[in-house]
Amino acid sequence: MLIFRQLFDPQSSTYTYLLADGKTRDAVLIDPVFEQAARDAALVRELGLTLRYTIETHVHADHVTGGALLRRRLGSKIALAATGGAEGADLYLKDCDRIVFGRRSLEARATPGHTNGCMTYVLDDETRAFTGDALLIRGCGRTDFQQGDARALYRSVHARIFSLPETCLLYPGHDYRGLMQTSVGEERVHNPRLGGQIAEDDFVGYMRNLGLPHPKQIDVAVPANLKCGEPQGRAATDEAPDWAPLTLTFAGIWEIAPQWLEEHAREVQIADVREPHEFAGPLGHIPGAVLVPLGTLAERAKELSPDKPVVTVCRAGGRSAQATLILKKAGFTRVANLAGGMLRWRSQQFAVEGASE
Repeated sequence: MLIFRQLFDPQSSTYTYLLADGKTRDAVLIDPVFEQAARDAALVRELGLTLRYTIETHVHADHVTGGALLRRRLGSKIALAATGGAEGADLYLKDCDRIVFGRRSLEARATPGHTNGCMTYVLDDETRAFTGDALLIRGCGRTDFQQGDARALYRSVHARIFSLPETCLLYPGHDYRGLMQTSVGEERVHNPRLGGQIAEDDFVGYMRNLGLPHPKQIDVAVPANLKCGEPQGRAATDEAPDWAPLTLTFAGIWEIAPQWLEEHAREVQIADVREPHEFAGPLGHIPGAVLVPLGTLAERAKELSPDKPVVTVCRAGGRSAQATLILKKAGFTRVANLAGGMLRWRSQQFAVEGASE
């Protein structure tokens, strides 16, 4: 079984793709984004995967890769085209090289034109291909910077992508209209730049007259990506707060384990956001917890001290996760959700007060 997830960064409209072997749990991540590294690491962890590689389709001009952060965080290796010119990768790919993850693999197909180091990655059974910016949904990457070459791009797409089975699904590096996937058959016919009877000279003339503005992030993104996204004077945005051993969920919520809270309860404020009848109900409440029902939390947040960390608690962790977001909006910077709520707390037989039969 193949595990597959398509992720999105709204700031740069970048798609990131996670693929894993369902049996061995080995995984690869295509085109990670710096600001989303914590999200990606959380998903890898929650699915019980081992991230073997982060893979770049090219040296990006519109965002900084998260490859270096994920290598630091998860021990993954960075793979990209040898012709891309980047320093600091662990694996430099040539045309037809394969990246293996468990029993599955991706073939690296050189598809230069958007940049001279563009790669398209084709799944071993040719049911999916990841085209980066070489081929977009009903479009293609521009060719007016980073050694772009319209003729090379036309030939790359026709020889290396359109030669795949027409049922092969194509996943682009970006989309600005909310489209998520296409297929070889669709693009052969309907791509207005490269499909149908469009000839090479037609395409070259089209690309020479796009008149697009200079990419906003190119002066930051390209130098950073030539170093595989290694932070240079930038804060590592995926680093956890240092007041406790917190875990970031895929939903973006910082969580704390019951064991730590049981040992450090006096060092934090415990805000129980259940209703009064639950607070005094069968599950009881954690000693020292303050009852602040979720519906009143926004207006009563001032009753909590901003100088001491807050741990939010509910029955199973759902309402208290929402509570962390409310407290952050209120200006609290050290907030975490009790993982699993009172159900997990009681299952681990930690002390409670006020429990009714």
